[in-house]
Amino acid sequence: MKSILLATALVMTAGTAFAADAVVYNEPAPAVVDTFSWTGGYIGLNAGYAGGKFKTDFYEDVFTDLSLRGNASGFIGGVQAGYNWQFDQAIVGIETDFQGSSLKSDFSVSDSMTGISLGTKVSWFGTTRLRLGYTPVDRFMVYATGGVAYGKVKTYADVFGGYSSQSDTKVGYTVGAGAEYAITNNVTLKTEYLYTDLGKLKLDADFDGRSIRIGEAKSQFHTVRVGVNYKF
Repeated sequence: MKSILLATALVMTAGTAFAADAVVYNEPAPAVVDTFSWTGGYIGLNAGYAGGKFKTDFYEDVFTDLSLRGNASGFIGGVQAGYNWQFDQAIVGIETDFQGSSLKSDFSVSDSMTGISLGTKVSWFGTTRLRLGYTPVDRFMVYATGGVAYGKVKTYADVFGGYSSQSDTKVGYTVGAGAEYAITNNVTLKTEYLYTDLGKLKLDADFDGRSIRIGEAKSQFHTVRVGVNYKF
């Protein structure tokens, strides 16, 4: 009887040890870090506000030392497309955009000695710019930007009964800064400020059947806009 009990105990002990050896302990899977890269192309939409002072300078042989400024304001909206290259925390990119615009300025002076009405409107404009960015934290970028600007400028002048209306596509420059955040791997939101100078538009007026060049209008304005991009 003792021999049987001893044999049973040995079998149970061996079975328990074998079962313990059969248990497999798996190492936990390493955590996957979700990193985001700004490298790639994108397209998007934007909208915002533009404002500034449009300036008209008259030539000395017409009106001595006469320079008039009119407040300009309006809404803008359009599309943009670009491509970024990321190098560690630095980002280099190029972007082009096209904007519809209601930006305009109207100005008038009327008294017993003068009678002047001026107006300038930017019907549309676009830019092609370099972007130099930095990512202080993942998915967030701040950047400086600058490049060429172009747009359709129309201006009119009614000076003492001599009226002129002229329009032209002008080329200038733009500079600014912005910030952009990636809310997903494909969708980013941005806000941006630009200063744009579209140069000068010559002004002519008709007096007694003669066309006389009387001055030039300058279109310089600020824009603040927000946008959304889809990254490929």
